Amino acid sequence: MSLVLEARDVHKRYIGGDGSALDVLQGVDLAVGKGEMVAIVGESGSGKSTLLHILGALDRPTSGQVVLAGRPVIGRPESELAEVRNRTIGFVFQFHHLLREFTALENVSLPLRISGVSLSAATTRARELLSRVGLSGRLHHRPGQLSGGEQQRTAVARALAATPAVLLADEPSGNLDHANGERLHDLLTEVVCDLQVGMVVVTHNRSLAARANQVYKLEDGRLSVVDVQV
Repeated sequence: MSLVLEARDVHKRYIGGDGSALDVLQGVDLAVGKGEMVAIVGESGSGKSTLLHILGALDRPTSGQVVLAGRPVIGRPESELAEVRNRTIGFVFQFHHLLREFTALENVSLPLRISGVSLSAATTRARELLSRVGLSGRLHHRPGQLSGGEQQRTAVARALAATPAVLLADEPSGNLDHANGERLHDLLTEVVCDLQVGMVVVTHNRSLAARANQVYKLEDGRLSVVDVQV
């Protein structure tokens, strides 16, 4: 299996105002291959989002290394990390974070425009992705004119715009009802398989976790393999 994301002995320590240390991550190892979905479950406050932010080069570990698409991340300057995030990683969060003044088409094409892709090519790519997520008839609707499920599917299309090697999702269906959540779960499963991206999803949703190739529980700063059944 070709790996697209690795965490090697990742630690994260926070120092409180009184000087006390809080070890959130204590030697996390993780490997994600092409076309593989990995789910991370655990109690609120266990450090799941912290781990996801470190995997996505949004935060730095106290020690350890993250390797994205074969290239080490830790130790690289922020200017390079920004390029890594733009070109290698797609992010999907619980709240879609779409720009409300822009249409779905403009929201999806925006990451490509920022990276220097021409307007024509970016628009073509955005149309293709919105069609893929079932929104070909909603291209020119702004977020306020879309349902919650449609907004989140637009966010998935945006995350895929730059053809990332890795998708990172933090409670992607946490703000959706059951029907829209299941539709989103179907979409994410298809995307991982069809596009052969690696995906790490943090979730409390047992249905989504059950679709993953591997499920880990984060507890006491460490990952352990668990069996999740719906």
